[in-house]
Amino acid sequence: MDAFDAGAGSLLRQPKAVWATAGASVVAFMGIGLVDPILPSIAQGLDATASQVSLLFTSYFLITAVAMLVTGFVSSRIGGRKTLLLGLAFVVVFAGLAGTSNSVAELVGFRAGWGLGNALFVSTALAVIVGAAAGGSAAAILLYESALGLGMACGPLLGALLGDANWRYPFFGTAFLMAVGFLCITVFLKEQPKPARKTSVLDPIKALGHGGLASVAASAFFYNYTFFTVLAFTPFVLDMTPYKSGAVFFAWGVLLAVFSVLGAPRLQRRFGSLKVLGGSLVLLAVDVLALGYGSHTTAIVCTILSGAFIGVNNTVYTELALGVSDAPRPVASAGYNFVRWFAAAAAPYFAPKIEEWTDIHIPFVVAAVTAVLGALVVVVRRNALTHEAEELESKHATEDSVAVFAN
Repeated sequence: MDAFDAGAGSLLRQPKAVWATAGASVVAFMGIGLVDPILPSIAQGLDATASQVSLLFTSYFLITAVAMLVTGFVSSRIGGRKTLLLGLAFVVVFAGLAGTSNSVAELVGFRAGWGLGNALFVSTALAVIVGAAAGGSAAAILLYESALGLGMACGPLLGALLGDANWRYPFFGTAFLMAVGFLCITVFLKEQPKPARKTSVLDPIKALGHGGLASVAASAFFYNYTFFTVLAFTPFVLDMTPYKSGAVFFAWGVLLAVFSVLGAPRLQRRFGSLKVLGGSLVLLAVDVLALGYGSHTTAIVCTILSGAFIGVNNTVYTELALGVSDAPRPVASAGYNFVRWFAAAAAPYFAPKIEEWTDIHIPFVVAAVTAVLGALVVVVRRNALTHEAEELESKHATEDSVAVFAN
């Protein structure tokens, strides 16, 4: 029995409230990749260009980024449970409205409202899971990343299955699933204790004054540009049917989930958090270049393979962001997400524009460069990140010792 086996035991022994929140989180993350396999279908159905349809991601993440400044403000006043329910209600309403859209402008607008709901839910869900989970923050983060990976894997699959009949159906399906999540949270999650101190809108910005957190956020900004170039632009490059595109991104999401939960902790124990993060970013850059310049088969393989690097990066970034500063976790998470989601909004807009200005290869060159820039930030700012990285490695080593002793 190794450390992961011991951790997996605590990971699975969770209160119903944690499972309800994690289950709703899966659906929330499904909403991110849901439109991936149906982007070409939406473009055809609404007589829109690739760059216009890509605004579905841009509006969603732009609102998500800005909303990160108010999530703590809201949750510290009305409580975590009510904030989760408010976020879910927004998603149910705007996802349903998205399915009724008759133009790209309407769809983009409804996705913006969806992004507001998702911001309220996702940022609060992480804090609720960390606060209520058994096994400590490490188990909670793994559970959260598991939900992220499963949602990212199932989103394209659901989008393909429903979208093959009609591009509107995935939006209605998401609204239904989030309504189920709303009911589960209502039944199983009790009201969480409110923080002793109310959070202001500026607290996440102030938290970024910490050099370590600012460094993590800056590196994640560059990384997220690469991540969402793959997610939002690649479907147009692959140019496949919804079923085939959904299968590709399902495999991508499975690798993301596996490497988030299994791969990242083991690699961290062996090589250290910062080396793993820097190495994974460089490998992602190489993978993205091969995706952009390879054959169609190579593009498919590299798209799927990128899920492994993205899974590792997501886990390490989350751990660093939540622990590198002395700011409360919800505040640190809001400041970190405020910065990185701007890149998630920018990539879907600029990737097709760059293709229009140049050719289909250059968006991937830019994505490779941003991944390398993310790695450079880790290298240059390693002193600001070293303390937290050492604590993470010490924690993993302690888990190993406990597992050995238990045997």
